[in-house]
Amino acid sequence: MKRQSDKSGEVPVTSSTPLKLHRDQEAIFREVLTLFENDHRPYAVAGALALRQHAGVCRFTKDLDIFMTTQNAADALACLQQHNFACEVRDPVWLAKAHRDGFFVDLITGMSNGVFAVDDSWIERSFPAQICGINSRVLAPEELLVSKLFVTRRERFDGADIAHIVYKSQGNLHWDRILELTGEHWEILLWALELFRYVYPAQTNFVPQSVWQELLARLVLEIRSPSSAARFRGSLVDEAMFAIDVREWGLDDILTESRARRPLITSPPPSRGRNVARARRSA
Repeated sequence: MKRQSDKSGEVPVTSSTPLKLHRDQEAIFREVLTLFENDHRPYAVAGALALRQHAGVCRFTKDLDIFMTTQNAADALACLQQHNFACEVRDPVWLAKAHRDGFFVDLITGMSNGVFAVDDSWIERSFPAQICGINSRVLAPEELLVSKLFVTRRERFDGADIAHIVYKSQGNLHWDRILELTGEHWEILLWALELFRYVYPAQTNFVPQSVWQELLARLVLEIRSPSSAARFRGSLVDEAMFAIDVREWGLDDILTESRARRPLITSPPPSRGRNVARARRSA
């Protein structure tokens, strides 16, 4: 997964100035959102557009990121294929793409490592938002934050996005929901919150004392009494950077196990009688 960049290929400086979408790109985004709204299809927009809604951070986006459940993703792909989009399942665990004329819509059903999966509650808790002139929805800030916890790769790190969500919300988040979603991976959450505190030390109280105390108490217990049976988890953080641990040092392949537990996105049947020649298959 590559870092988002602007048209020059450089990673953009963060800004509150909205970047204007190409008119053809905006038209395609608007068409997709209109289709989903007219069909009453359960979804929520994520990615750069949701970050702009909740944190005021604007950046170039090539794709329209849409979160939905695995079952609804299969139906959405079939719908888009019927409307002249070329569709493909890039990774059945979490990602399908629809594209036309070089512009992409990503249908996302969870995290690539299989740790978090989108369920109906993610969609039900989404916020109303107007996107490309369409009355739509974006992920709630809690789900948006959690969706970024494992974007920790060498090529892309979303820790700054998490810090911006906490900062701009002034900590007015449903922390019980965040803890619930994070579950056994609470240490990744603590890592992200400690980064927030390092960046914004004067705003430490934006994270409630109860949250700090609970997470730090858990950490102290783990440090005092580490389990010799605890499994290696590096591949959940970055499959490539920790490949040597699994492939050469014989440590647990917990990533494969995590992904195997997730339902898979099914590909739509081949389109018939539709002209999809205009849809270019590009990365």
